[in-house]
Amino acid sequence: MADGQALDEVVTFTSDLIRIDTTNRGGGDCRERPAAEYAAARLAETGLEPVLLERTKGRTNVVARIEGTDPSADALLVHGHLDVVPAEARDWSVHPFSGEIRDGVVWGRGAVDMKNMDAMILAIVRAWAREGVRPRRDIVVAFTADEEASAEDGSGFLADEHPGLFEGCTEGVSESGAFTFHDGGGRQIYPIAAGERGTGWLKLTARGRAGHGSKVNKENAVTRLSAAIARIGAHEWPLRLTPTVRAALTELSLLYGIEPDLDNVDRLLEKLGPAAKLVEATVRNSANPTMLDAGYKVNVIPGEAVAHVDGRYLPGGEDEFRATLDLLTGPDVDWEFHHHEVALQAPVDSPTYARMRAAVEEFAPEGYVVPYCMSGGTDAKQFSRLGITGYGFTPLKLPEGFDYQALFHGVDERVPVEALHFGVRVLDRFLRTA
Repeated sequence: MADGQALDEVVTFTSDLIRIDTTNRGGGDCRERPAAEYAAARLAETGLEPVLLERTKGRTNVVARIEGTDPSADALLVHGHLDVVPAEARDWSVHPFSGEIRDGVVWGRGAVDMKNMDAMILAIVRAWAREGVRPRRDIVVAFTADEEASAEDGSGFLADEHPGLFEGCTEGVSESGAFTFHDGGGRQIYPIAAGERGTGWLKLTARGRAGHGSKVNKENAVTRLSAAIARIGAHEWPLRLTPTVRAALTELSLLYGIEPDLDNVDRLLEKLGPAAKLVEATVRNSANPTMLDAGYKVNVIPGEAVAHVDGRYLPGGEDEFRATLDLLTGPDVDWEFHHHEVALQAPVDSPTYARMRAAVEEFAPEGYVVPYCMSGGTDAKQFSRLGITGYGFTPLKLPEGFDYQALFHGVDERVPVEALHFGVRVLDRFLRTA
């Protein structure tokens, strides 16, 4: 079991990593190297030989392998990203890159997404070195760049250019799973991610006839684009249940003692109450308009207008997604993928899932573990190119009223110290037996 030093170090490492500003603004505007060097130094102090790798200068990844006791066992990848989304200091109660520890809480950008997990990994590896512990299977540790954008400088680069570092890895664990979800009725639910929707970030372009703003113009690019965006925003996507979501709905129904009526999912979600938040975003594809760009002067009709849409599709749902966008955009608007990644699904009846469940139940016996599908995406998409099945498993025991999911990319991102301690204990228990 993780020792007292590991519990201290996970807090220190989380705070230290937050203080290293690794803001990823997209378009290559980020520099993860200082955080990568910090992580590599903590690993090297245990006797490991971490490798630092860059596709682009300053966009640094770290990979190290811990040898297991069973050379015939498949290896396990444990990964976390080093970059974070932007934060406006004026909106926060504390400076987002202070790493301040106040009243038993670590504050700052990355506290939950996902420098907390990076710190857990480092603390556990160091605890094992002190104890002389070796896991059953080889464990490959990876800290990646660029997850908050395209992953081209991070997991995509590693999977495409350095697959040998991940030899033998068949499964991986990373962010956004095994956190406490309070349902408001006294139940504590721990969702473990066993899938994620595919990413379809779109660029829409409408072309028309440029002209004077005072003239009649039936070929106005802004009007054409606006109509397409309105159709996309108003579209009601049909229900599509994947095996992971079916399992989630079934287990939640059993927990609440209601009939798992999968033929009337919307009604079932109503009966689940607050717990429906765990699945409601993953029973359909989605497409949300997010950016608009057109024109340069109020009295000039532009010849082109551009919009961006955040699209997500379920495993097996990409063909439907493409066909629907063709219909919604219509003949006057072209669309293309600005960023495109696969949807993922992992089995919930695997030995690895069972071991994750057992690790949570050991330290949170009052909790209920259920599978779920993430609405967004992670580096597991890129690592899937290597045949690695990905799970979301960043354990955190959170107090009631602490809205974990709202803090992802949110203001005043923070994590309780006790949640980090729980995470180290649970992750340590899982990795020792994985």
